Amino acid sequence: MKKVLVIGGAGYIGSHVVLELLDQNFEVVVLDNLSTGHKELVPKGVKLYVGDITNYDDLKEVFKTEKVDAVMDFAAKIVVPESVKEPLSYYHNNLEGVRLILEAMVEFGVKHLVFSSTAAVYGEPENGVCQEDDLKIPINPYGESKLAAENLIKWSSKAYDLDYVIFRYFNVAGADSRLRSGLISDKLTHIVPIITESMLGYRGPISVFGFDYPTPDGTCIRDYIHVTDLAIAHIEGLKYLLNGNKSAEINLGSNAGYSVLELVNEANTISKLSYTKGPRREGDPAVLIASNKRAKKLLNWEPTRNLKEIIKSDYEFRKTRKK
Repeated sequence: MKKVLVIGGAGYIGSHVVLELLDQNFEVVVLDNLSTGHKELVPKGVKLYVGDITNYDDLKEVFKTEKVDAVMDFAAKIVVPESVKEPLSYYHNNLEGVRLILEAMVEFGVKHLVFSSTAAVYGEPENGVCQEDDLKIPINPYGESKLAAENLIKWSSKAYDLDYVIFRYFNVAGADSRLRSGLISDKLTHIVPIITESMLGYRGPISVFGFDYPTPDGTCIRDYIHVTDLAIAHIEGLKYLLNGNKSAEINLGSNAGYSVLELVNEANTISKLSYTKGPRREGDPAVLIASNKRAKKLLNWEPTRNLKEIIKSDYEFRKTRKK
């Protein structure tokens, strides 16, 4: 049985990956500083180390004690507007933290890394569809810090004989079908949980910005992926490396995307949702989608959960956390 260290495993995406790893009979250890993660999302029987990736002693303790076979890293700061206000903090966590993870991997002979990156590294692609080899021009410190981390991983791979899978994706949403995990936050920034909170009466009507984009219904199209589909992709990436395949950068997405109005209309089939119309927000591209052709080719992966399942699962999870 392979032992996997999941860094950020008490957070939203990391906790779903932990569940999927356990379901597929991996042994799991979690390192999380609990700044945005939650102890309650770490399953019973999984050892949790409370520590920070920017503290090498914390990393060293885990690597020395656990003798892991692979690392999966989800420990990033991810809020774009915050990154503009606090670039030093984002570079410290998202780049220096990764440098120290790599240093620990080299010191303790761990060769496999699955890295959770972001499609924000692409910036604003011309046709709205991101391919892995596209030019990468991030437009905020969050995207830049993740791209810098990607580059450090690639150079370290060459220098120290490490292998990696880097995953890039946009909007992750939904919750575990058995309600074992979901997004817990007092500062929701993603549209799906904001929609489900509005459906449940935890907040007022949502705002839909812009109805004059060059899209079929005039609203922005974005790529949404169910968190469980995302978790499964990360396990497939891990197995890809453990089977001796070469390093890869892989997009994860629907290959099509959904408009904001499609989200609203789908939500209305579950429970009544009110919305107000607002003007375009500056800097919002009409279409942003991640191609998943490489994921299909290398991992035989594509998402299986549709938009309704994404919204419904988040809705059901949010009901369990009534405000």
